[in-house]
Amino acid sequence: MTLASLSPQAALPSPSTAVWQLGPVPVRAYALCIIVGIVVACWVTERRLRQRGVAPGAVLDIAVWAVPAGIIGARIYHVITSPEKYFGTGGDPLKAFAIWEGGLGIWGAVAGGAVGAWIAARQLGIPFAVVADALAPGLPLAQAIGRLGNWFNNELYGGRTTLPWGLEIHRMDPDNPGQALRDDAGRPILEPGLYHPTFAYELLWNLGVAALVLVLDRKLRLGRGRAFALYVMGYTAGRFWIELMRTDEANTILGVRLNVWTAGLVFLGALVYFLRVRGPREYLVPVGAAATPPVPADSDVSQVDLSAAEAGAKPAAPEGYRVVGEEQYRRWRETGELPATTGEETVTGKDAASAGDGSVEPDGDEESSEDRAGAAGFRPADRDS
Repeated sequence: MTLASLSPQAALPSPSTAVWQLGPVPVRAYALCIIVGIVVACWVTERRLRQRGVAPGAVLDIAVWAVPAGIIGARIYHVITSPEKYFGTGGDPLKAFAIWEGGLGIWGAVAGGAVGAWIAARQLGIPFAVVADALAPGLPLAQAIGRLGNWFNNELYGGRTTLPWGLEIHRMDPDNPGQALRDDAGRPILEPGLYHPTFAYELLWNLGVAALVLVLDRKLRLGRGRAFALYVMGYTAGRFWIELMRTDEANTILGVRLNVWTAGLVFLGALVYFLRVRGPREYLVPVGAAATPPVPADSDVSQVDLSAAEAGAKPAAPEGYRVVGEEQYRRWRETGELPATTGEETVTGKDAASAGDGSVEPDGDEESSEDRAGAAGFRPADRDS
C-alpha cells in the first residue's frame, strides 16, 4: 500500500493558471497578491502613524522609498543565496534581473525596506522607531496576502501527507510560465498524492502574528521599536518550523536549510533587542506650519476657515516633529498646550510654530536656531526638495 492510496477524497485544490494575458500584457497572480499586500500594509501603517501624531499621508512618502528598496533587497538576497542559478555552470547572469520570473527573499525585503523607510523617515523628521512600530502589524498582513501568490504558482509546499487539508499540486509547464502542463485530453496534470500546504501554514501564522502584535501593543504600550521586534520574533519563530517542512530546492549549511539558520539568528537578535530596550511609546507633535492641533469638537464652528476647505487647500506639511509622551500628546490634542521644555517653561502651539520658523524670543539669549530646536525637543525635516 502506497502513501498515494491512503490519500483521502477531500483535498485542497490548486489553481492551474497563475498568469493571464490582458492583450500583450501578462497579469501575474503573484504580483497582484504582492500589490494588495502592500496596500493593506500602507493602510494599517497610515492609521497607526496618525494615532501617534504623524501628519496624514506620510505613509505614501515612506512607501515611495521602502517598497522599491524592499523589492531590490528581496532580489539581492535571493541571488546571493542561490547564485548557482545565475553564475554557476549553465547559469545566465542577466537572469538575475528577471524579477518577473520569480525569486524574492523575505529577509532581503525586510532589510531593504527598512533602509528605504529609514531614508524617508529622516526626510520627514520622524523617528525611525515610530515608523517601525507603526508598520509592525501591517507587515505580517502583507506577507499573509503575498503567500496566496505561492498558491497560484503551485510552489512552496511541503512533503506528502494524508491529512484532509492535503494540497493538490499541478505539474507546471516550464516552457509556458504560469500554466499547468496538460494531458492529451487537455486536463491539467497533477503530481501524485497530496502535500502539506506550507504556504497556507505561514499565511495563518502571519495572521496570528499580526493579531499578537496588535493585542500586546495595545496592552503594553510598546515603543522604541519593540513592537517591530515582537513582529520579528513572532514571524521567525513560525518560519523556523515551517521551513523545516518545505521540500523545495534550497541551499543548506550542515544539512539544514539556509533559511532555518537565518530565522534562528534573526529571532535571537530581535529577542535581545526586545529585552534590552526600554522606554515609553513615543508620540509626535508637529512643529512649524502644522503645529496647531485639530479644532476641538465642542469649539465654535466660526473658528474654522471654510473658504480654505472650499478652495481645496491642503494643510501645510510639518517642518519637523517633537517627541513627547502619551499624556503630553493627549493634553496637546485637547488643549493645544505643549509640555514644558524646561522646568520653568511651557511651549504652546503658537510658540512651537515660531520655533519652527526660526523666530527668537526676546530673552537676551543669542543661541542659534539649531540650538533652540534641540532644546525644544524636535528635529526639523531634512527634505531634499
